[in-house]
Amino acid sequence: MDVNGTVAEGFEPVKDAFARNFEALGDRGAAVAVYRDGHRVVDLWGGTKDVDGTAPWQRDTAQIVRSATKGVAAAALLLLHQRGQLDLDAPVGAYWPEYKAAGKEHTRVWHLLAHRAGVPVLDRPLTPAEAADPVLGAEAVAAQTPVWEPGTQHGYHAQTYSWLTGELVRRVTGRSLGAFVAEEIAAPAAADVWVGLPGDRAARVGRVGQIDAPVAPGGLRMRAKRSVADAYADPGSLTRRAFAAITPLPDENDPAYRAAVLPASNGIATADGLARVYASLIGEVDGGARLFAPDTLRLAAAERSAGPDRVLVVNTRFGPGWMLHGGASPLLSPASFGHPGRGGALAFADPEAGIAFGYVTNGFRTGVTADPRAQALVAAVRKALEPLTR
Repeated sequence: MDVNGTVAEGFEPVKDAFARNFEALGDRGAAVAVYRDGHRVVDLWGGTKDVDGTAPWQRDTAQIVRSATKGVAAAALLLLHQRGQLDLDAPVGAYWPEYKAAGKEHTRVWHLLAHRAGVPVLDRPLTPAEAADPVLGAEAVAAQTPVWEPGTQHGYHAQTYSWLTGELVRRVTGRSLGAFVAEEIAAPAAADVWVGLPGDRAARVGRVGQIDAPVAPGGLRMRAKRSVADAYADPGSLTRRAFAAITPLPDENDPAYRAAVLPASNGIATADGLARVYASLIGEVDGGARLFAPDTLRLAAAERSAGPDRVLVVNTRFGPGWMLHGGASPLLSPASFGHPGRGGALAFADPEAGIAFGYVTNGFRTGVTADPRAQALVAAVRKALEPLTR
């Protein structure tokens, strides 16, 4: 399988790992991009645009990235905080009065971002059509009784994160979160990232699907993902109910689903687009403006939740919207912040190393975090940096 694109001198291990993902780990079509100090050092793609197709992946091919969207949504809320429009310590009800129902009056904004809000499930799941309606989604989560006292525990808000974050942005700005991302994040970063796919971009997006692949080689542990899978198999578990807040699960290749604004799950991006977003958070990219001030950047990587996750049933770490480096979701280093997408995608920044990373694929595998293909690429970036930082 031919690997297309370029790598800067010293980053050849990433190209080798990318090729091995196709040879040994079952990738059908994928891309990876890495920026260092605002300059692109890895830009690779290969395979087919569609998981079950034959047309080649192009440099501008985009894919749905599932929960990697959550990290882009978090950037929107932190930008509003930076501008003084959103106080992370304020009650959610200060911006969204209806949210104070059912014992949630003391929920803070940062509880939503750090998965401490206690509403990872909906007693009445929404259909895909209902989920795409931002008004119905916001009403459903505002009426929901929390399954734990907000702020006291944490558990991954797999689907409800869409309406929690989306409604806050709408209340503060009058815009959808998708519009805010397009205008305030993607445009300044010149990044191909969309939360709510415009119709004129649809032809660039490949078809995704589930694939089987070999168990990861030694060093890429799968234990945590099997634990999540076991919990998901139990229809009454919090894990299953959280992911089933939209039932049945949407067809991710459906144009109507891709056009919806669901910041928890349906962002569409190129690998380069994701990497450029994160690069723009931590510094200038190709001479463009840096999005996060130093104080905001420190806040992005500050731990807000750690320990047993009520939904993912493993120990997880979260900042205000991002997963942080740890056993469940290894990133480049303890300084990293970012977010995986269930089944494969990964994007993050590491301010200390000056690294921004994006990986997208059309072949989804079972598992929520620590996909072996993404982890192989992260390990290769780490290896490439070793002689450069001596």
